[in-house]
Amino acid sequence: MAKIKPKATPFPSKDEVLTFIRESPVPVGKREIARAFHIKGSDRIPLKAMLKELEREGHLELREKKKVMLPGHLPSVLVIEVADIDEDGEQLARPATWEQETPPPRIFLAPDKRSRAAFATGERILARMSRNDDGSYDAQIIRRIGKSPDRILGVYRIGREGGHLHPTDRRAKNDFVVRAEDARGAENNELVVATLKPTRHRNSQREARVLERIGAIDTPRSLSLIALYEHEVPIAFSHDAEEAAKAAKAADLGAREDLRALPLVTIDGSDARDFDDAVWAEADDDKQNPGGWHLMVAIADVAHYVTAGDALDRDAYRRGNSTYLPNQVVPMLPEELSNGWCSLKPGVDRPCLAVHMWIDAEGKPLRHRFIRGLMRSAARLTYEQVQAAHNGEDTEIPGQLTDLVIKPLYGAYSALLAAREARGTLELELTERRVVVDDDGRITAIVPRERLDSHKLIEEFMIAANVAAASELERLRRPCMYRVHEQPDPVKIEALAQVLASMDLHLARGQVIRPKVLTQLLTKAAKRPEKPMINEMILRTQSQAVYSPENIGHFGLALPRYAHFTSPIRRYADLLVHRALISGLKLGDDGLPPDAAEAFEEIAQHISKTERRSSAAERDAVDRLTAAYMADKVGGIFQGRVNGVTRFGLFVTLDDSGADGLVPMSSLPDDRYDHNEAKHCLIGRRWGRVYSLGDRVAARLMEATPVTGGLVLQIIEGDEDAEAPANSEPQGTDASWDPLKKTSANKKLADRKSRKPGKRPTGKGKNRKKTPGTKGSRRR
Repeated sequence: MAKIKPKATPFPSKDEVLTFIRESPVPVGKREIARAFHIKGSDRIPLKAMLKELEREGHLELREKKKVMLPGHLPSVLVIEVADIDEDGEQLARPATWEQETPPPRIFLAPDKRSRAAFATGERILARMSRNDDGSYDAQIIRRIGKSPDRILGVYRIGREGGHLHPTDRRAKNDFVVRAEDARGAENNELVVATLKPTRHRNSQREARVLERIGAIDTPRSLSLIALYEHEVPIAFSHDAEEAAKAAKAADLGAREDLRALPLVTIDGSDARDFDDAVWAEADDDKQNPGGWHLMVAIADVAHYVTAGDALDRDAYRRGNSTYLPNQVVPMLPEELSNGWCSLKPGVDRPCLAVHMWIDAEGKPLRHRFIRGLMRSAARLTYEQVQAAHNGEDTEIPGQLTDLVIKPLYGAYSALLAAREARGTLELELTERRVVVDDDGRITAIVPRERLDSHKLIEEFMIAANVAAASELERLRRPCMYRVHEQPDPVKIEALAQVLASMDLHLARGQVIRPKVLTQLLTKAAKRPEKPMINEMILRTQSQAVYSPENIGHFGLALPRYAHFTSPIRRYADLLVHRALISGLKLGDDGLPPDAAEAFEEIAQHISKTERRSSAAERDAVDRLTAAYMADKVGGIFQGRVNGVTRFGLFVTLDDSGADGLVPMSSLPDDRYDHNEAKHCLIGRRWGRVYSLGDRVAARLMEATPVTGGLVLQIIEGDEDAEAPANSEPQGTDASWDPLKKTSANKKLADRKSRKPGKRPTGKGKNRKKTPGTKGSRRR
C-alpha cells in the first residue's frame, strides 16, 4: 500500500503572523514563528522576507536577539522609570529607554498589598509587565535598580532553625539564612545591615552575613533609619567636612553693612532648631509711594562658610538638601553650621546676605537692593506668638516689639497678599498633618497642621525675596538656578474637564489654563461635597516643580521668574543663587567659579533628584511611624475618604490620623468590580455598587505593619456600622507592638464579607448609587 504524503501546511498570511506575534506574551523570533506554523527547510526563506517586509511597513519592530514585536508592545520584563501620579492616584511609569516616535504605552505600577510604595519620581525599577486589553500595562515590581543588591537592611530573627534575616524592603519576598558565626552577636529583633554570601548552587537558600548592628527594631528611630536607608539618603558626613565645620568661626564686620541696630526677627515653628531667615518692615517714607512699604529679608550667609569645591560643598552637593522626618533631621550641613554659625540666633552677630525691597500699596515690587551684612536678631519668635500678638492677646513678646516690628510686618503682608490675589495664584486647600513625637521619638498624636496668617506672612516675604533674587540675576546676566513649574499636561486637564462636567462645573476646552481659572473652580465648589475631590484632582493635574538653569516661569505661583534664595542651610539651589549674587554684585571672592554655569544643567538634574529622594524618604518614614501608631488600633472602625481609585483596589485616607490604607479589590463586598478610568470609580458588575474618588466611607483596620508602613483596610457597609462607633479602638488591644509582625484583626472578622453571597443590596448602604460618578463627596 502506497504511503500517503501528509498534507502540506498552508503558508501563513501576514495577518496570521501578526496575530501570533500580538498574542505572544513575550518577543518572538523567526524560529518561534516557524515552529508555530510548521514551516521547515527552504520555506523559512520567504518567512524571513515577510518579516523584513512587515518591519519596513512599520508593523513590526526588531528587538534584541533578533526578536520581533508589534510597535508599542513591551517585553515581559523591563526596566521602567517612575513618571507621575494620575488623577486616580495610581503611580505611572514609562520605559527607561524609548526610541520610537510614538508615545510609549501607559504603565501602571501595581501596589504592594501592604502599602502604597513610596517611589521617587525618576526612580528606576525592574518590573514584570502584563499587557491589558486597552494596550496599557501593569507592572509588578521585581526590584529597584541602582541599589547594591549585596547590601541589605533587615531584621535579624532567631527561630527554631536558627537565625534569619527579614529584609525591610516591602518588595522583598524572601528571608535569608544567617549562620551563628555570621551574626556578629546580633540579638533577636535587631535591625542590621548585611551582605549576601556567594552561593554555588542556584536553587539553594541564600545566606547573609551581618556587617553592622544598628539597634532594636522596636524603636521609632529604627523605623526612620529604614526609610533613609531604602532611599539611599546620605547620613554620615565625611571626615574632612566635619573637620571644616568644627574649624568655622565668627565672621567680622569687614566690608559688610552693619545691620545690628535693625530689629530683624526670626519667625519659625516652636520645634525649629535652625533659624536661617529674618524679616523686618516699615512704612515707606517716600512721598512718591503713599501706602507703600520698605521690607527686608536677611538670610544666613552660608557661602561665607561653604565655598565652591571644598569638603563641605561636596557633602552638601551629595545631599542636595536636608531631609526632615517626624523624629529626626538629616541636615545638608553639619550641626556646627546648620544649628550654629549659620543659625540666626537672637542676641549674637551673624553674617547674612540680605535684600531691601520696596513695594507699593498694592504689593507690586518697585525696586530692590542686595547687600552683604552683619546682623543681630532681636528675637526668636514662633508663629503662634506672632499671631497672638497680632490678635491683641497676651504673649511673652514685649509691647514695644509688637508695635515696632509685628504691626509693620502685617501691614506689608497685607500689601503682598493683595498682589498675590491680583496675579491669581493656584490656591489649593490641602490639609497637612503634623506628627507629634515625645522625647523618645515615639508618636503620641497625628493632628492637622494649623495654618495661621503668620505662616502666610513669612511665605509671602520669602516669595518676594526669591523673585527679587531671580530678577537681579537676570539683570546682571548671571547664571541662575530657577525654580520652575510647568503648565499642567493638556491630557490631564481634558480628563479633569470631563469629570467636572458631570458635576455641572465647566472648564472651557482649548483655553489657556491659568492658575486663576483653577482657583475660580475651587471657589465655585467651596460649599459642595465634591470640594475635597476637586482639590485632589486639580493637584494631580499639576506637574512637579524642579530646578533648571532655563527659565520657564512658575505656574502655581503665577510668576514669570522665580528662584530659591531663602534657605541655603537646607537647599543647595539657594547656595548657588547666593554665590551667583555675590559674584555678580562683587560682594566677595567666594561666589561662583568662572566656569560654574557650564555645570548648571547637570546640577539642576541632580538636586531635583535629591529633592524627590528626600520627599520619598519623608513619606516612607511617616507611613512607618503612622503604622506603628495605628498598630494597637487594629480591628477599630474609622471614618475616611477614598483618595485613590485604581484597578487594584481603593486607597482610603482616615480622617483623624491622615493615614493612608489600601482596600484590596478582593476584599470589596461580594461582586467583581471594573475600573472606570474616565469617571474615577469602581463599578460592581452584579449589583452596580459604586466606589468613587472622594467618597466618604467607614473602614475597619485589618492590618498594620510598621516595618513596611502598610495599612490594610476593609470597607464597612450596612448593619456592620453598628458594630462599633466611628473611629473606635478595639477592646483589649495591647499598646505594645511588634514592628515586623503584620498585626491583623481576627481571622473570622477578616474573612467575613459585608454581605452574604447572592443577597441583593437593599440600597441603604452609603455607597449604593444608581449611576456611577454622579453623587457623593470626593477628595481632591
